[in-house]
Amino acid sequence: MSLPQISEFTVRRYANAKSFQRGEAYFEAGAVTTITQRGQQIQAEVEGNERLPYRISVDFDDKGVASAKCTCAYNFDGWCKHIVATILVTTRQPEIIEQRPTLEQLLDRLDHVQTQRLLQELVAEQPQLIDVIDQHVSWMTNPVPKPISTQPGRQISVNLAAIRGQVKQILRDAVRYFEEGYEEDPITEDLFSLVQTALEFSGQGESDNAIAILEAITSTCAENWAEVLEYGADNDEIAWELNLAWCEVILSTELTSEEKVDIQVSLEVWQDEWNADFSMTLDALRQGWDYPPLLRVLQGDISEMGVWERELPNYADDLALIRLKILERQERYQEYLYLAQAEGQTQEYLTMLGRLGRVEEALAAAETQMKSIEDAFALAKTLAEQGSLPEALDIALAGFNLPGSCQYELGIWTSDLAEALGHPQAALVALMAAFQVKPCFVDYQRMTELAGEKWESIKTELLRIIRTCRIWGVESAKVDIFLHEGLIEDAISTVTELSSYNSALIHRVMEAAVYHNPDWVIANARRRAEKIMDEGKAEYYGDAIAWLKKVRAAYIQSSRQADWSKYREKLIEIHTRKRKLMAMFKEPGMA
Repeated sequence: MSLPQISEFTVRRYANAKSFQRGEAYFEAGAVTTITQRGQQIQAEVEGNERLPYRISVDFDDKGVASAKCTCAYNFDGWCKHIVATILVTTRQPEIIEQRPTLEQLLDRLDHVQTQRLLQELVAEQPQLIDVIDQHVSWMTNPVPKPISTQPGRQISVNLAAIRGQVKQILRDAVRYFEEGYEEDPITEDLFSLVQTALEFSGQGESDNAIAILEAITSTCAENWAEVLEYGADNDEIAWELNLAWCEVILSTELTSEEKVDIQVSLEVWQDEWNADFSMTLDALRQGWDYPPLLRVLQGDISEMGVWERELPNYADDLALIRLKILERQERYQEYLYLAQAEGQTQEYLTMLGRLGRVEEALAAAETQMKSIEDAFALAKTLAEQGSLPEALDIALAGFNLPGSCQYELGIWTSDLAEALGHPQAALVALMAAFQVKPCFVDYQRMTELAGEKWESIKTELLRIIRTCRIWGVESAKVDIFLHEGLIEDAISTVTELSSYNSALIHRVMEAAVYHNPDWVIANARRRAEKIMDEGKAEYYGDAIAWLKKVRAAYIQSSRQADWSKYREKLIEIHTRKRKLMAMFKEPGMA
């Protein structure tokens, strides 16, 4: 049976410009994977953003398209992109449409008994069909009007127009910022503040306001991002923050099925318009709190896959942390523990045990589950807050054997705790662990007191650590310690190649080295002064004079006054036309 001819003008009339553009792209990409005709109906499957393809049905009559439906949640102006792609197949590639019999033609082949058997077999394969059949039989035998939804509208008290205006102004300000030549991101921080406002409403139980604010921010960004995109603005950070906020608000709110559909449609549209990824939010929306694997976990049935039926997405940890935050807020502590354990959130699991006063359980779990120094630090602080100080010290000391990046912070914290408990040896061990990653003169002095008679051997190890330390920013600590110990050559080695940006530190070493190694002072200070003078950087002439005063002091200390005078006369001869510099040569201490 032939179909009425549908012109592309008609397709454009039924779909808005964006839907037509995206539908055409889907058609050209071959997203319409199957398409069949059954009488005056076209059925198709179109690959989209979901794991399963969308199903489309289009009914025709003599005048053209009578109705078009898609299983996607799109409910905006006109046809969705999946319907557009399907219609374009019928107009541009009708030869690929598979012809199949209609439902009436199929049923006409069956008698009454066969029809009943067919329905029974279908229900056996898909048990949920019995509810659909039951409902339709009731309507057919005793029809009643469908109830009108009694769901109340959203109670919104915030000024959404003002919020949209703020977002637009942030983007306009960013354009001016970029045009003035700045490269830093001027957008993210201001938008973060607006997102935080939504979370504050959610935390106060005002979910309608929270959702409305997030909708206003996300939609306005999606619609207006082109203004900053041409300047290279990146939406990754703000889109991720919105992702997190949407998840928290959605999972903190009891949404109707209609509201879920509305949010899903909006998120999918924003994904396309803004080139963002809201997969985590869509998963949170789809799963809610009634997702069967999640329900099993919350009841203590923990499997290897946790709450996921498929391969873990890269945002699994983030979504788990959001759920845990909400469970804690709702004081659902046992469910919190089950979920933390199932999702591998060790730190949250251990610290919640500690906060609940289940110290023995926390210590037992820590023996097998504690994997990082951060886990140990978090649990130790929790136990200390609960008054379990000896246990906190044991956990903290065990943490130094684990990988992680907070060794210095744990070391200082543990040292203070150990001293308070009267364990100087444990305090020394903790302070040495801190010193290994961040040498500090104050900590060095504290270890002098803690080590007592063992100081000489401890000092040897600490000096080895600091001599081999290549961490940026520890030069001051090195100089403090080397000068304290009278190790002038080590101090000289530390500062010799430093830039003059560290002039105060270099001057300190020169003052100490002038008696020990005046030749180094002369050579190093001359090099720095001559560089400034040769480059004619008048604004730095004062620094050059300061270096020259160090040169003079070293010449005089080594009884070479004549050498200084000769060097000074040579500089005057070379730079005599630099009047500002010559005036400085007449200052006290330069003769």
